[in-house]
Amino acid sequence: MKALLPVFCRPMGYIVLLVSVFLPFILYMQGLVTDQNLVFYLECTKLLMMAGSLLILLALSKNESLEIERIRIKAMRNAVFLTFIFIFFAMLYRVAKGGIQNFDSDSFVIFLIINVLCLEFEMKKNMVDKAFKK
Repeated sequence: MKALLPVFCRPMGYIVLLVSVFLPFILYMQGLVTDQNLVFYLECTKLLMMAGSLLILLALSKNESLEIERIRIKAMRNAVFLTFIFIFFAMLYRVAKGGIQNFDSDSFVIFLIINVLCLEFEMKKNMVDKAFKK
């Protein structure tokens, strides 16, 4: 999977993720989050997390090579597998608990975050492997 965005989008994606994590708390302390607009802020936070994750996943790395493209594909495969496991166990937990609420729409956000974690782990592992092979 080839990268579509320039190198500077990678750190920008991390900044967007940090903003999306802390912005709801800051808005709540300012008194802007109420019961009437809670769903709006929840969905906006999810969109910011999706945008930040996609910026990280689709950005070029500093030393982009064919090996990094293979790592991206491997991270995508691992993320799909881990997301299905997570969703499966979350659904089993809800069935065992007897909850009748629907499964939330967070699965895509979870997939993207797991994908970013897998990508970062594989890239750091590749860097360490290269350092010790020399």
